[in-house]
Amino acid sequence: MWAGVVLFTLLSLLIADKLPWLAAWPNELVLPLVDLLNAFMTWFIEWFGWFFKGLGWLLGWPITAMQWVLHGSPWPITIGIAVIVAHKGGGWRLAAFTAASMFYMLVVGYWQESMNTLSLVAISVPLSIAVGFGFGVLAFRSAHARRVIMPSLDLLQTVPVFAYLIPILLLFGFGTVVGLVASLLYAFPPMVRNTVLGLERVPSEAIESGLMAGASERQLFWQVRVPSASRQILLGVNQTTMAALSMVIIASIIGGTADIGWEVLSTIRKATFGESLLAGIVIALIAMVMDRVTRGFATQEVDLHAAERPFAERHAHLIAAGILVAAVAALVSFAPFLLHYPKDWTFYPAQPMNDAIFYIVVEYKDVITYIKQVSFFYVMLPLRIGLESTVRPSTWGFDPGAVHAIGYALLVCLLAFLAGRATSVKAAMAVLLAGMIYYFGLTNIPWPALFAIFVGLAWSSGGPRLAAGVLIGLGYLLLAGIWDLAVLSLYLCGIAVIASFAIGSAFGILAAHDDRVSAFIRPINDTLQTMPQFVPLIPILMIFKIGDFTALLAIMAYAIVPAVRYSEHALRSLPVEVVEAAKAMGCNRWQLLWQVKIPMALPEMMLGLNQTIMYGISMLVIAALVGTKDLGQQVYIGLGDGDFGVGMVAGIGMAVIAIVADRITQAWSAGKRAELGMA
Repeated sequence: MWAGVVLFTLLSLLIADKLPWLAAWPNELVLPLVDLLNAFMTWFIEWFGWFFKGLGWLLGWPITAMQWVLHGSPWPITIGIAVIVAHKGGGWRLAAFTAASMFYMLVVGYWQESMNTLSLVAISVPLSIAVGFGFGVLAFRSAHARRVIMPSLDLLQTVPVFAYLIPILLLFGFGTVVGLVASLLYAFPPMVRNTVLGLERVPSEAIESGLMAGASERQLFWQVRVPSASRQILLGVNQTTMAALSMVIIASIIGGTADIGWEVLSTIRKATFGESLLAGIVIALIAMVMDRVTRGFATQEVDLHAAERPFAERHAHLIAAGILVAAVAALVSFAPFLLHYPKDWTFYPAQPMNDAIFYIVVEYKDVITYIKQVSFFYVMLPLRIGLESTVRPSTWGFDPGAVHAIGYALLVCLLAFLAGRATSVKAAMAVLLAGMIYYFGLTNIPWPALFAIFVGLAWSSGGPRLAAGVLIGLGYLLLAGIWDLAVLSLYLCGIAVIASFAIGSAFGILAAHDDRVSAFIRPINDTLQTMPQFVPLIPILMIFKIGDFTALLAIMAYAIVPAVRYSEHALRSLPVEVVEAAKAMGCNRWQLLWQVKIPMALPEMMLGLNQTIMYGISMLVIAALVGTKDLGQQVYIGLGDGDFGVGMVAGIGMAVIAIVADRITQAWSAGKRAELGMA
């Protein structure tokens, strides 16, 4: 099959000049999806806009009330209650980390903005949990409902957030409620998935015991199924909380609230690194605290003897909170600083950070320029427009001729032969395809050849059904008229994903074999994953300026984390007996790593690749801010113009790419697990 794909790709390249429709899909065959979607949205707003305006007015009240509570409470009470909850969820170490995080918000001067953010999260998280739990129960009880709900969740989680901000903006208008609705749509899918998973995994023995005890259907659900699934459901609460918080910056774009997200966004628009980093750290700290607290409650063992303990011991945390509130209320009149933290006590080290970036830009200008030029002219540009169009005296130092083309072809054939000898025929075919893409450029490969490559990959990974699904997805990109933009997205995201997976896996392998490296990398991963996606753009933009290389680095900064984590987890989770058996056979350290550990860990590491792809695609819209021209930019244009059709067509296109990558990597991983007897 792969030999056929290689020959078909080569044939398509040779005859593309004679058949123009191979290079570019005719405009007259493009479906008018943009106009149809805009017409539908106009009709929908005309008939149902009043309902969403009323709903927005209703949802605004709880946010206002929560803001009033958080702003009206003295800061020691807010910090103290947060610390008490953290101690309940994770002990003294988590309580100390929570206290330090809250004091950071206070000392840096972002207390008011942080409270506005928490008020939005405090409403959106319970709402997302309730909606997610309801849909999860519906999907568990009804197979018909599940067939609708699960694909819808895939779409919500893969369509860029900016794309469905457009209809929310058109229906609800500007304001805080828009951020609440956006957070709800983005955050409830993890709750649905974990609810379904938890309810499905309830042991049959527990169900039979409930039936034998005479439980009704309602009692069986609430007193048997839900308690048995509580740990998985609480993990859904954890993921929903993190997803809602990650929407803070995005919601600020259309919410206009004076929260920490708006602070990050405004400092980014001014390209001030120090200010944006200090504000971004606030969001990262809130995310880390919420993650650890909710995860702590999710993994706690149930105390079966709690009812036998004294009242004071059972409710110690509640009593401590009451004492704290009473003590602070009594002291506020004597110590006014407990109510409003004095501005003179704040510490705001933004300027030294800006000076540090400026120093790097000035002192290492030549090094920065060299790195950018080498990466762009030797890797990125050839993959985009082809080696034959890139090699020039100004870039590579010579003019290409027939001798160079023949030499390149012979080199690729030699590498393919060596790859086939060392591994398999598939590896040889992969080298030949990579050689053609590097020489002609991804944007110059005819669309039927790319169809053949991706459909063949899907067929070999998951069979004809997956291949048919991939064919339909690629057909949408072609018929919607966004094929060229999709290829540009594939080019930029592909390079970022390959580089992130290679570098991240190397660090993950190192961390799996050295606890000190693991301890050092873990907080860096936490910060990269919880820091707003916009923040890493600022130092990269200041150092490397606008362009594809800057976008590449921004995507990598966000997408590298799953590769590190999955690689480390996969290697640390290998069966001990297999490793011991390999050692007993005389494997040295390198043989043990490359011939035993990595082959067995590869299926799970491929799930890390899956997540790296997802993270990379989600960053394409953010990367559009630094000059890229792909589907991400189309989504951003749609949001800026309020054009529902343009934004949604491009957003669905990005979702198609994400779903295709997800299904292929998942299928490959499952097949590899079965092959290794790990299914």
